[in-house]
Amino acid sequence: MRIALTGASGKLGTVVFRELVAAGHDVIGMDVVGTRGPSFVQVDLTDYGQVVDAFTAVGDRHDGFDAVVHLGAIPAPGIRSDIATFHNNMAATFNVFWATVRLGIRRIVAASSETVQGLPFDTPPPYIPVDEDYPPRPESVYSLVKTLEERLAVELVRWHPDLSITALRFSNVMVPEDYAEFPSFDDDALRRKWNLWGYIDARDGAQAVQRALEIAPPGFDQFIIAAADTVMSRPNAELIEEVFPGVAVKGGVGPHDTLLSIDKARRQLGFEPRHSWRDHV
Repeated sequence: MRIALTGASGKLGTVVFRELVAAGHDVIGMDVVGTRGPSFVQVDLTDYGQVVDAFTAVGDRHDGFDAVVHLGAIPAPGIRSDIATFHNNMAATFNVFWATVRLGIRRIVAASSETVQGLPFDTPPPYIPVDEDYPPRPESVYSLVKTLEERLAVELVRWHPDLSITALRFSNVMVPEDYAEFPSFDDDALRRKWNLWGYIDARDGAQAVQRALEIAPPGFDQFIIAAADTVMSRPNAELIEEVFPGVAVKGGVGPHDTLLSIDKARRQLGFEPRHSWRDHV
């Protein structure tokens, strides 16, 4: 496919770009920062005119796209003010989605977030492992925007039944250089309780993007995307008893199995994490 990749200069975006190209796709990266090159163009996603123009053509580098991967955003709460986060991320996603629809592109894979599950879980989750079956529980403006973006996708595919939008609720993105710190997490269970001790290796995040591009049918769906294990050496039973006593545990949970359920992504996308911090430390 010829793919427009927004957020191509980000931590996840750089790896997604590399992996999609390695898989044989023709990718043009787009971001507000980055170095000019044959496969990259600077685009301010909050400017609809720039988005439409970049999706239509960039000189002689491309003349349209088969799919859009939308990762471009302020990537977490607390980086900028709440109002700046809302205005940037909501406008960017609306512009990307609207331009995609208007130009006749019919496949979008977008970065949603684990935060819509109720992070930082100051109010305990309804059960563990958490999954996509309960309604979003945004607890920050960043998460509220992600929730609204998913709702926007629901309505767009209702208007356009041939449109495919997949929202990937990525866990905290990590690269191998991050893993040296992981053993220190064991000292305090509360340090990483905010996302049930989850993470996602960026390479496996890229795998999820590729699977969604290749497999997702028309319509909208959302998937939690996390590593198969937790960031902790301590066993899950001990962590849950200490931090979330009384929260129901659904089904069997292994000592280090992810508590951000990826069963749906495994079942419907064929997603299977290949990378663990335990292989690097």
